[in-house]
Amino acid sequence: MKKTTPPHWDLSNVYPGLDSPEFNAGLKKLSTQIDDFETFFSNKISQNTPDSSVADLAALAEELITRFNKSYDLAETLGAFIYSFITTDSFDQLAKKILSQFEQTEVRLRMLGIQAKEWIGSVAHLLPEIIENSTSASEHAFFLQETAEQSQYLMNSDEEALAAELSLSGTSGWEKLQGTVTSQMKINFELDGEMQELSSPALINLHSHPDEDVRKRAYEAEMEAWEAVKEPLAASMNGIKGTVNTLNKRRGREDALHASIDAARMDRASLEAMLEAMKDSFPMFQRYFLAKAKRLGKKKLPWWDVFAPVGDSNKTYSYQEASEFILEQFGGFSPKLKDLAQRAFSENWIDAEQRVGKRGGAFCMGVPNVRESRILSNFDGTFDQLSTLAHELGHAFHNECIYSAGKTALQGDTPMTLAETASIMCETVVVNAVLAQTTDPAEELSILETSLLGASQVIVDIYSRYLFEKEVFERRADAELSAEDLCEIMERAQKATYGDGLDERYLHKYMWTWKPHYYSAGLSFYNFPYAFGLLFATGLYAIYEQRGDEFIPDYINLLASTGEGRAAELADRFGINIREKKFWEDSLKVIEKQVDRYCQL
Repeated sequence: MKKTTPPHWDLSNVYPGLDSPEFNAGLKKLSTQIDDFETFFSNKISQNTPDSSVADLAALAEELITRFNKSYDLAETLGAFIYSFITTDSFDQLAKKILSQFEQTEVRLRMLGIQAKEWIGSVAHLLPEIIENSTSASEHAFFLQETAEQSQYLMNSDEEALAAELSLSGTSGWEKLQGTVTSQMKINFELDGEMQELSSPALINLHSHPDEDVRKRAYEAEMEAWEAVKEPLAASMNGIKGTVNTLNKRRGREDALHASIDAARMDRASLEAMLEAMKDSFPMFQRYFLAKAKRLGKKKLPWWDVFAPVGDSNKTYSYQEASEFILEQFGGFSPKLKDLAQRAFSENWIDAEQRVGKRGGAFCMGVPNVRESRILSNFDGTFDQLSTLAHELGHAFHNECIYSAGKTALQGDTPMTLAETASIMCETVVVNAVLAQTTDPAEELSILETSLLGASQVIVDIYSRYLFEKEVFERRADAELSAEDLCEIMERAQKATYGDGLDERYLHKYMWTWKPHYYSAGLSFYNFPYAFGLLFATGLYAIYEQRGDEFIPDYINLLASTGEGRAAELADRFGINIREKKFWEDSLKVIEKQVDRYCQL
């Protein structure tokens, strides 16, 4: 089969370019919408009195909902278009300038959201009647009720306005610094007999190279590279975590975790049940790590061997082969899922090439005004990267379910916990399908390796990141943390979760430098929702295996509704109680069967 170069994404159907009249008209339209929205608040919302009739309040709620849906859709579309340039070419000065201007518009929209939260909180006692007297309010009942509940965690209007404006030169600036520093790194590295200049994502992807000498040298080069930039990244971390701590305290939050739990639409009982089950599973994952070490001729794994391929490690995929493989497996699960993936591949929704200036990792972003998604990955031909593509296409399918159901921006606002459901389900579909097909023990071992490595990252490594971030927030409340402090916290967290599975002499103390999630003020504790997604999707997949095709319509309805309920309520549709440790344990037992098989082979 003809080899193909991984593609760049195409957003020309959204706007022709950053300097196009159409894009500038979009920016102007959003600004005008916000101008009108601010007038609406001044002339109508602020004028309503405590004795306003329910009918008047319902009419105000309807107009507020309509305006937010239009503005959010346009802002997300414009933001995705700008971000498509920022994330793939951090040298693009025009994109940086436009992003800075756009962020000022976003602050105005964010302030309207805060004003809306204050107003909805002020009429919370009348919400049942407002919802009863308005079709639009009834359709957005969850949004109104949740907003009223969260209104208690606001500073006064002037303080919230100041915080929003300062974020442009504060947390947002620190976040940009981390993104620029990590994406523009160039590391000289000998590969395939010649000296090459690699980006940091390309160097990180060498974690899975079949040659141990390459992996070890890549690990050493990475440690040296992060050592050289640790100070600006530590400053970024301190600036962001310190700001979040200050704002959480002023807003009356219990701790740094409080806002994240609410944003995830979980409760502490559910989180604690899940974390306890995860912690209990560490010995099982350590069996996997030790079995892998034995296969590699070692007692314990140094970090450069954690991602080492096992089994039929010589198998790689061209981008074309990967896309065809994914389409075949998706088709066995749902024709709708396959159709969506086919569109993504054929219409160039995916930017997959590794290159300097491009952000590492992978993500999917919705583009609501064209009812599409765009996916960034760093494809290198491994099965792991194939699985990553399947994962991100799951996010795109989730977006498609929301769009197809006619959900508005407010109805489709999905928390991180449930946002990972479709993505991990798609990974599971791909892995289980290939395991069912293979008769070659070496290939089976390779696929199990990919699956268990992914699960170990989401359970074991995610827990270490949770411990890291928790301690950083706690200690940052007292003083700034040095780069050495951050390294020490990270290594201790890795020892607490990986345990005897890894060689303590060779951990990854600089993991905090390149994970972008730590550097977003609005995404604290971005880690535990991934574990929720894996275990929740694993439980759902078990139900799918029992029910077969009749499961699919209910599953699609669930994805379409993830912005309209709390996690426990939505899980209850399938008879799942996420507040009980047993559900999480049962999902982990599915993974344990793979560990047992891995150890047998």
